[in-house]
Amino acid sequence: MNAHYLKIQHIIEQQILAAQRKLINKLPRIIMLGVMAGFFVAFGAESSSIAMHGIADVGTARTLAGVVFPIGLMLIIFLGGELFTGDCLMAMAIYSKKIPCLLYLRNLVVVFISNFFGSCLMAWMINNSGQLGYSGGGAGAFTIKVALGKATIDPVPAFISAILCNILVCLAIFMAAAATDIAGKCLAIFFPILVFVISGFEHCVANMYYIPAGIFAAANPAYVEKASELYQITAEQLSALSWGGLIHNLIPVTLGNMAGGMLFVGLSYWYMYGKERQTAN
Repeated sequence: MNAHYLKIQHIIEQQILAAQRKLINKLPRIIMLGVMAGFFVAFGAESSSIAMHGIADVGTARTLAGVVFPIGLMLIIFLGGELFTGDCLMAMAIYSKKIPCLLYLRNLVVVFISNFFGSCLMAWMINNSGQLGYSGGGAGAFTIKVALGKATIDPVPAFISAILCNILVCLAIFMAAAATDIAGKCLAIFFPILVFVISGFEHCVANMYYIPAGIFAAANPAYVEKASELYQITAEQLSALSWGGLIHNLIPVTLGNMAGGMLFVGLSYWYMYGKERQTAN
């Protein structure tokens, strides 16, 4: 072990032990931690949207959003929370035969639902806070635009984008676990999440904020009118922004996030480092 960071072998061991500890948590605690994680991710999503909503250049706007968005994962890492995409790494404990598969899947379902509730709660609160009235309703119009784009994304691109997203999120979690002080953990989280946001990859828990926020904003005629003015969004297009559109997005994005976390990161690193140590023991 280096004084400044932990090696990947130790991180994998920590993740497996953490998975075992998480599964003995009482259900109300898991639910509350899941709600808080959804709320924290939504903080990153709403603040990054406000930061970028008035910037026309896509690269500049996404870079600014990427600078703001990592606060969500930082809050979860430092203050506690159960994040569905991060919990995909717990699959390493399945590969090591340290936890039962059915109990793990139950935990994932509970966390997913809890994340959804926390993110939706934030979307409702933001809509009723007056924040979307910034820039003469431009923030509300931008919220509608983002939500509509996500609600109508094709399943295959959504799935692949979600794989890439959770590779970066899980690598951020690995790197944060490697750091031994809070400054190092902040930097470890910041850069992978910055890349994920700049790239526009799909994150199921973030989308649990973005799409409901757009649905709530679309109930305000002033925001709809502004969206039509700024982005030429028609009433016919707006009809796709619905709870059905949320499901249309979440199915491929959730599956892609699971593949990115469980297979591309979890299984790959467990096979390269964790399996060898398990065999040696």
